[in-house]
Parts: sequence; structure tokens; C-alpha cells
Amino acid sequence: MSHMPYIFVPPAPREELLVTAGERWNTVLAARPQLGAAVELQRRLLHLVIELKQTIEGGRLPRLSMPPRYVAAKLSRGVPALAGEPIPIPVHALTATLVRLCAELAAGGAGEAAEHIQAAIESHNLDAGSLLAASLARDQAAIHTGAVHRGLAPDLVWLVAELAVGPFAHALQRTILATAARRDAVDAPHADDPVWRALDDWNHGYCPACGSWPAMAEVVGGHRTLRCSFCSAAWELTTYACAYCAEDGAPFVTAAPDEARKDRRVELCRSCGGYLKTVDTDVLSPFPLLSIGDLETMDMDMAAMEHGYAKPAMKELARPSSQR
Repeated sequence: MSHMPYIFVPPAPREELLVTAGERWNTVLAARPQLGAAVELQRRLLHLVIELKQTIEGGRLPRLSMPPRYVAAKLSRGVPALAGEPIPIPVHALTATLVRLCAELAAGGAGEAAEHIQAAIESHNLDAGSLLAASLARDQAAIHTGAVHRGLAPDLVWLVAELAVGPFAHALQRTILATAARRDAVDAPHADDPVWRALDDWNHGYCPACGSWPAMAEVVGGHRTLRCSFCSAAWELTTYACAYCAEDGAPFVTAAPDEARKDRRVELCRSCGGYLKTVDTDVLSPFPLLSIGDLETMDMDMAAMEHGYAKPAMKELARPSSQR
């Protein structure tokens, strides 16, 4: 079966997203009622993310000076399309959601830690524009340093910024890789499309759009599709190997924690100590519903971590050349 380097996941309208999300949450609760509080919090957060997604899609994205040949040249060097780009962010719209996300997290169990982040943003002690830009750039070190300096919880600052800027990153991903999306919809190869040619050679475990690691892999029709944890891009590797270090020998194994559920597996790599959840599904999850799949497979995270495996830190990517 031929591989599909980049897969265009059709967008779903708001009402369809809400219905699908509701059905999936009900399935999670039926199987694991103890996740009731986590599901309720995720419900509130995703409603805000979906609302922001509609706002962004109804507006106008910034003009980016990124010709196809320039994007292709970056990809051919292993540099994600958006890495290092000076992208104007709709700070006002995203900041309003950022503050509301903090409030929901505070009410949902994060308490004072989330309240402190909200207060820092509202008082401008923590600059929302800089935070959102660092998140879009996937600069984990800058966010961690800034949070610690202000006495804030770094992981929570990272999470709330990622949730707020995620819809914008998703829209950019779809726009920048649109040529590949069009190629995916037809049978004839576009040999003259430089972005498609570059994506066809992309064999990295990090996202070709933003550089994030996958949240998990969704397997549809035998295709193991990696799904970006941030912008929700979907891509397939040319080889069956560890997404993090490309190990494809004996140290790389796939196991089903529950013998009765072989449709849910964990890829484990003894070379780098990383793990990746893999789930068989009928269709790829539209943005932002991938996080529901992440929640409903939390037991797989626990099983992997109990055996000493972990998700690696954000990959540090080389800055692209300024040449256009």
C-alpha cells in the first residue's frame, strides 16, 4: 500500500463537531465513568477552542511571504513550513480566549495556579502577544523561563497558550500545505508541485507544518497516520519506525496493553525511551477532536510511563534561511 505523506483532513462545521464530540465523550464515560471530571473540563475547553476556530475561519489570515518553492526548500532540509517565520498573530481575539481558558481551568481543578496565570495576563505582567508568539514558534524553553520568572506553573502556561493559539496554527497549516491538500484529492500526481514533492520525501516524526511531535497515530485503512499534537496535521512515514529517533530494529516494538483491545496499541522504543499511542479508527479526527482520542487513551499513557517510557521534549529546529 502506497504511503500518503500529508493527508488533508476535511474540516467539519461547528454543529457537526459538537455532535461528534458529544458522542465520543459519552463513549468515554460509558467505559470509564471515573473520567467524569476530566471529560467535563475538556468539554468546556474544547467549546472555547471550537468557538475560536469559527472566528478565525470567518476572518482573514495574514498574508505570508512563503512561495511554494521556498516552503519546499525548507521541507527538503527537514525544517517545518512554519518554523522561524515572522507571522502576525490576531492577538486580541486569541487573548480573549486565553483568559477564558484560564478561568475554565481554574474552575475545573487547576485552581490558584490557573488564576495566577489569568491575573498575570490581565495585568500585562505576562504579555499575551509574546506568549502566543512563543507558543506558535514552539519555543518551550522561552515559555518555561518566562513562567518560572513570574512564579507561574510552566506546564499550565504552556497548555493554556497552546489551546489558545492552536486554532490559528491549524488554519495556517491548512493554508501553507494547501497544494498538498489539492493533490490528495485527485489521482494524478502533480510532478510540478514543489511542495508536494518535498512532502512526498518527508520522513520525519515531527510535524511538517509546525514541528510538534504527534499526540498519537490514527490507523485508517492500514495507513498509520501521525497526528500533530498542536496544529492537528496528518502525515505518514515511509517506514514503520520510531517517530522520535527512527529506530526500526529490535528495540522498537508495538504492544497492546489490553489483549482484548488490539485496536489500541503502544509503540515503545528502547533506543530513545519514547512511546506513541496508536489507535485503529474509521476516519481521521477533525480539529480539535484529536484531544478526545488522547483523553480516552490515558490508560495507555499510564501503562507506557509505568514501564519507564516518556514523550520527548519539543524538538529544537534549525532556523530557516532568510532567502526567499
